[in-house]
Amino acid sequence: MIMTAMIVNGEGKRGDFGTNNLTNSIIPEPQYIYVNGTGGVTITQGSVILAPGCEEINSADFLNTYLQKYYGFSLKIVNTQAELVAFLKSQASGTSSTTKSSGAANVVVSQSDEISVIDLSIKPLGSLIDPAKFDFTAEDIKKEGAYYLKTSGNKALLIGANPQGLFYAVQSLIQMLPVQLSDSNSKHKLNVIDAEIADFPRFEYRGMHLDVVRHIYSVDYIKQYIDYLALHKMNYFHWHLTDDQGWRMESKSHPMLNEIGSWRAGTIIGIFPGTGVDSTRYGGYYTIEQMKDVIEYAAQRYIEIVPEIDVPGHSMAIIATYPQFSTTPHIPKEPAITWGIYNRQNNVLAPSEAVFEFLSDVFNELMDVFPGQYIHIGADECAKRWWEESAETQAFMKEYGLKDENELQKYFAKRIADIIHARGRKFIGWDEMLDDGLVEGAVVMSWRNAENGIKAAELGHKAIMTPIKYSYFNVAQKRNEDSLCHRSWYAPVDSVYLFEPVPASVPVEVAANVLGGQGCMWTEYFPHRQRLEYGIFPRFSALAEVYWTLPSRKSWPKFQLKLVDQFDRYDLWGANYATEFFRSSGLSRNKR
Repeated sequence: MIMTAMIVNGEGKRGDFGTNNLTNSIIPEPQYIYVNGTGGVTITQGSVILAPGCEEINSADFLNTYLQKYYGFSLKIVNTQAELVAFLKSQASGTSSTTKSSGAANVVVSQSDEISVIDLSIKPLGSLIDPAKFDFTAEDIKKEGAYYLKTSGNKALLIGANPQGLFYAVQSLIQMLPVQLSDSNSKHKLNVIDAEIADFPRFEYRGMHLDVVRHIYSVDYIKQYIDYLALHKMNYFHWHLTDDQGWRMESKSHPMLNEIGSWRAGTIIGIFPGTGVDSTRYGGYYTIEQMKDVIEYAAQRYIEIVPEIDVPGHSMAIIATYPQFSTTPHIPKEPAITWGIYNRQNNVLAPSEAVFEFLSDVFNELMDVFPGQYIHIGADECAKRWWEESAETQAFMKEYGLKDENELQKYFAKRIADIIHARGRKFIGWDEMLDDGLVEGAVVMSWRNAENGIKAAELGHKAIMTPIKYSYFNVAQKRNEDSLCHRSWYAPVDSVYLFEPVPASVPVEVAANVLGGQGCMWTEYFPHRQRLEYGIFPRFSALAEVYWTLPSRKSWPKFQLKLVDQFDRYDLWGANYATEFFRSSGLSRNKR
């Protein structure tokens, strides 16, 4: 069955969006797009990019890298109007030209070829976009990430209100490129529709998480993952670096963390509690140089990395290295070889000044490497029983006037917050912090449900939404899931897409405290790229639209049709994906 739907959704005109005549498949959906249907731009090897400044060149380089990787050619970049005019004149006279900073071979364009120009610039959008015409506010078009794009007369005009906006305009242009090439397109002749787009993000925080503790991923793949974020206009990468099963960042101050804490003796087989344990030593860590390389790569894509050291629970890798930091130092421990050890194994840090000195060392070390504004401290799933059973812990609580274990966990958060605030940074923790009472300045990442995020916002704290029912991509995405994953929860792509982070009933002043949200990929059952991408796609794409596009511009029927093209992009990228969507939606990948 082929689904069609009548949709009016910021398109500027009505249309019957069947699979044969969907006018655009940009994900996330722009706030406004008008498609003329005729004309447009043809990008060939002879096209040229005008990029007058460093930030424009950064976006031009990303576009060129994409064209080279997926279409086999790249374009000349010029920096001034004078250079552009000279280049066009040289092409009109049949003169050959050398591609700049692209690594591509020389390109010769014949006199008969029409030369298209991709014009990149950064400037205020007020002269281009009348907010009243587009139903925007004046502040909307100043947002970080706002942009304007117009493709007509064989010219692509891309203007960002800021560098991020220009970069996102490039992402929209990329999604306007043909993926399945028709007879009228060759791999080196890309026809782009005539369209006008005015766009900006709904939320300032739009991210994805990756757990590299349960299973570690190469630097090259981390960069690919970051590219997936960039192509979906996401701007935060939450890098989960420590947990019970390993310590994944190099520590110069405590090298034993890498000698002992970064390696586990084996891994459980199958879904927890498993059918046994293999005997393969597993682990590794990222060097400081590698992490800095990833940080720079992300920054070029306007993505900030949020690194996480998860304490005072989830600390088995730490106490396996330093038994004296445990409430039971006399009992030998090792990095966990299984999952789900909350309340089953003693994985909590014991409070002591030595522990807080250690935490100061490693968090400062983390901040020496990662320059972003946010540092994640975990603060989740801290089983209180181990503190209750420890005479030393009870004595510490009495000495410091802490009436119960909840106050002790808040005390841990406060001590770490002081370390982070002293460096001018902000700290994020999971929503269990609400149970203990929030430390001043806490940013709450709400994973157990969405209500806790709203609760934090009501208390005047910033909140980031990532509720498990809608945002965890390590859970089942179809009924009777036959792949390894957490099966206690079910998050199909429609649930992800239809999730509303801030319902209309939430007061404006509370809604302002919701920064946005992210998806989470925990890797217990995702040991390699193919399985990981099976988990994230297409739910990743649905999530991108949740946090970018205004509710009034979203449409589930239209999004389903856009996904048909998006799966072609996944193929172009060499990405794996789940195909359950086609069975559940009744849509076909055959567009003919």
